[in-house]
Amino acid sequence: MPKLSNSLPKYRKHRGSGQAVVTLSGRDYYLGPHGTKTSKLEYDRLIAEWLSSGRSPAFGTSQDDLSIAELLAAYLRYAKDYYGTGPKSEYFHMRRLAQLIARLFGRTSAAEFGPLRFKAVRDELVSGGISRTYANSSMRRVARIFKWGAAEGILPPSVPQSLAMVPGLRKGRSEARETAPVGPVSPEVVEATLAELPETIADMVQLQLLTAARPKELCDLRPCDLDRSGEVWVYRPASHKTEHHGRDRTVLIGPQGQGILLKYLARDPETCCFRPCDSEAKRLAAAHASRVTPLSCGNRPGSKAKRRGKRKLLKQPGERYSTDAYRRAIHRACDRAFPHPEFSQNPTNQLTTDELAELKEWQAAHRWSPNRLRHTAATEIRREFGLEAAQVILGHSAADVTQIYAERDLAKGLDVARKIG
Repeated sequence: MPKLSNSLPKYRKHRGSGQAVVTLSGRDYYLGPHGTKTSKLEYDRLIAEWLSSGRSPAFGTSQDDLSIAELLAAYLRYAKDYYGTGPKSEYFHMRRLAQLIARLFGRTSAAEFGPLRFKAVRDELVSGGISRTYANSSMRRVARIFKWGAAEGILPPSVPQSLAMVPGLRKGRSEARETAPVGPVSPEVVEATLAELPETIADMVQLQLLTAARPKELCDLRPCDLDRSGEVWVYRPASHKTEHHGRDRTVLIGPQGQGILLKYLARDPETCCFRPCDSEAKRLAAAHASRVTPLSCGNRPGSKAKRRGKRKLLKQPGERYSTDAYRRAIHRACDRAFPHPEFSQNPTNQLTTDELAELKEWQAAHRWSPNRLRHTAATEIRREFGLEAAQVILGHSAADVTQIYAERDLAKGLDVARKIG
């Protein structure tokens, strides 16, 4: 019979002393004379505390004996369950930070981790070339690890309190590189890109512009999540960015958005509206319609693809777009819509190192990502209807967050200056 991983450690008798004993996280705890009520109550208390710690491997370790490596191992086990293991989850960022901290201070006592070592980790991050804003967010994550340790009772509270006193890096006051803020993308650039996008992705872009939805909310859109009873459709995502704060999220879809979405609703209500498999089927149908080679020659629809001389089926398109796939499709369309004047037609393996670097720099400057569509829509809504309307459409609980997305209308300032200046 397989061993149950979730079973509780047993209440046992230590033959040498006659005491009851239980082993938690590799440590033996003696509970008193075996079989007595006192020993069983002690067993229940220890088991309850051990379970409340999430079966932490650091359970029972003295605050003075706990090493940073043990703290990191216990925290990552907690973070894996709490945040999930997605490629953009907090656990992903925490794991990378934990590797750096363990390399620098893994064997030292966690109770001795103070501001100087905290700054040493930050300096190591900055020397690796990360931006100032990412360095600050990374250090907040580091402080969160030690705050969690104090909340679990395995670290003295003075450790996270001392780390909280270290200020973040200020703009122009550090060696960390600065990054440009994410801003809206101009309608002209979006229009030029739409001409190079597949139909499904182009519809996603236009719907995102009309609704100011997040990319993930658009990728997760299903017919069953839509309330179509009113003049304006209401989309309530099954999961969203701020649901762990207890907030609701609604995306409002007006007549123009409904017109785009109608052709994607005739399907299983539990199926995503925008699917890579549908987009690929349309592409293959268009390629077959424009085929000039006779069907008796070359590949035929439904035939197996060959790769490197071996018969091998290609990976089939999925049932849902990921946000990364959505972004990559837009980037490829940008490369076609804004080609480099010299190198875009040349195979990359024929370019020199300098030419390839110049091509990549050109492409990076002319690409835009779907999260910028949210900024574009927010700016337009703020210009037409005001900040409060933009806050409602974006689903923000505070207007100061909305101002990050919705840029002020400079034209109004210019008009005022023209009149009074």
